[in-house]
Amino acid sequence: MQPLLHDLAIALRAPTVVLSGRDGQIRGNGTQGLLHGDLRLVSEAVVTVDGHEPVPIGFEEPAADRGTFTGLLRHLGDPGPDPTVWLRRHRRVTASGVTEELELVSSAAEAVECVVELVLAADFASIEVIKSGESSSPLVPVRVDGGVRWSQGLVGAVVATDGGTTVDGGRVLVKWRVRVEDRVELHWTLTATDPEAPFVPGSAARLPKPVVEADDRRFTALLDRSLDDLDALLLAEREHPADVFAGAGAPWFFTLFGRDSLWAARLALPLSLQLAGGTLRTLARAQGEHHDPATGEAPGKILHERRRTGFEVHGMSLPARYYGTVDATALWVGLLYDAWRWGLPEAEVRALLPNLRAALFWITGLSDTDGDGFAEYLDESGRGLANQGWKDSGDAVRFADGTIAKPPVALAEVQGYQYEAAVRAAELLAALGEPTDGLLDWAETLRTRFRSRFWVSTSDGHYPALALDGAKQPVDSLTSNIGHLLGTGLLDPAESSSIGDLLLGPALSAGFGLRTMSSTNGGFSPLSYHCGSVWPHDTAVVVRGLHLSGQSSHAASLGRQLVAAAGAFDNRLPELFSGYGSADVSAPLPYPASCRPQAWAAASAVTLLVTFLGLRVDVPAGVVTLDPPRPSPVGALKVTGLPLAGGTLDVTVAADGTVTDLRLPPGLRRG
Repeated sequence: MQPLLHDLAIALRAPTVVLSGRDGQIRGNGTQGLLHGDLRLVSEAVVTVDGHEPVPIGFEEPAADRGTFTGLLRHLGDPGPDPTVWLRRHRRVTASGVTEELELVSSAAEAVECVVELVLAADFASIEVIKSGESSSPLVPVRVDGGVRWSQGLVGAVVATDGGTTVDGGRVLVKWRVRVEDRVELHWTLTATDPEAPFVPGSAARLPKPVVEADDRRFTALLDRSLDDLDALLLAEREHPADVFAGAGAPWFFTLFGRDSLWAARLALPLSLQLAGGTLRTLARAQGEHHDPATGEAPGKILHERRRTGFEVHGMSLPARYYGTVDATALWVGLLYDAWRWGLPEAEVRALLPNLRAALFWITGLSDTDGDGFAEYLDESGRGLANQGWKDSGDAVRFADGTIAKPPVALAEVQGYQYEAAVRAAELLAALGEPTDGLLDWAETLRTRFRSRFWVSTSDGHYPALALDGAKQPVDSLTSNIGHLLGTGLLDPAESSSIGDLLLGPALSAGFGLRTMSSTNGGFSPLSYHCGSVWPHDTAVVVRGLHLSGQSSHAASLGRQLVAAAGAFDNRLPELFSGYGSADVSAPLPYPASCRPQAWAAASAVTLLVTFLGLRVDVPAGVVTLDPPRPSPVGALKVTGLPLAGGTLDVTVAADGTVTDLRLPPGLRRG
């Protein structure tokens, strides 16, 4: 069974993540360990004092890459009920490993003497072994200059410490004999080497952090933590270290994912054009060139995921480079357009025009595999993802009665993405003096066809179906997918308004974000991965769409729900959480196997900031628009140092939503 993650302490700096109990101990249970890339190096790191484990009383995660754990040493110190000796375990994760400081503190009347012991083990288990709930045998360490080393192939891990070290079978034992009068500090470090890893730390770029103040401190706490997490998730290809992208999420998806990395970069605009450019170029280098049913590759198609080796879990067998995604290609075009609007230099945009042409070739031709005028997917290999939209679990596409749709499947939101890609590409190409090759006519034909085939009427209302199934029947469930159509241009204003009202209704709007499926539908479960849970990025995409379609009140209301939910997760929004509504629980409950942090969940906080400012930018036209919701959903809001067009934007919004102060970079004017 897949291990659970919700109760673990997690610290990371890409490509390393440490997952432990909240007492700081790493016991090798489930997912606990130090993972570097897709391998778990350390599977055990347990600290005892005189054979006793510290009694945990609390832990903190002050930053994405840090954890502090406090435990009592009740067998030491003065007699009586008050503890007088304790241990604080300070953990710092680096891109190449971890360093821990064990701080013994005493307020006892007399000095105490004790033996501190650290037991370490390593199994180098692959991520698919861990995710399947299986285990691997520990490796045998060997002594080397400077410490003790485990190795497997070219991958190695060396432990260095200021304590005495012995090797006992598959374990390393570190001992310190100490005398504590006030405090004593002990240290150990693990350093990983992995010369063949496909990805390296994205240290060429650190995300800028504008100063944000708001009356609602919950929002600033969420934003601060999200920016810290997003920064810690940055990776780059070994051969192109300057082209950073966001690894999708720790620990299961700590690598390049086309859809996830694209949405993370798009939601994070305007925070980092470097992240947008790096993501675009990294995926462009892997763009499909030929047809291969085994990998899903096709000319012009954008990659789904890339790992060190193939990935086999839960009956799937995915190759190291896998193209099983129906939406990443259009999302790549969308990010290119948005990045251009936010100020990506023209030279960088022009360098990607051949990739844009190739992507449009796939969108307008190859994505429609059966000639019905819609993009659809079908796993030809029989070993890949059965569903290839963002809801990619096997049971994600259901009719309103709960019946699972049969492939090939044409998803509603994918048609919106493709319409938007064609229209935005035409605008971009025209602005650069390039031919548009009938893109607008193609898009208008799709728009007309979508309106005639997708809309359904049920007891929930009139709305676009989730999809068309293999028999071209509308899959009539009411889902969050229709919210992704907002802002794409596929809908007219009346249709957008109608969908906005449905999304904010009680069946979809849980009080803590947007449910993936209406609570009125068959197959709904608040603890289903894609059929009733709440995904922060999904909610943020819809908030963004509501903002772009002029529904600022709905956008503010839905965005405020995410702010309210974040505190239940220490402001580190997970991949997803349960879809229980606020009428059922006082705070959202976890989806227990959810990744934390997740790149597009972290980037969602930036989209909330953009929405709460009512901010739209068109750098090529020199125009910045600010139209905040009224009243402001987080009270008075002040932003200083938001990067924009080689300068910064400073703005203050009053509690009533009025812009009271604005400073723009030279060359930009308020529209």
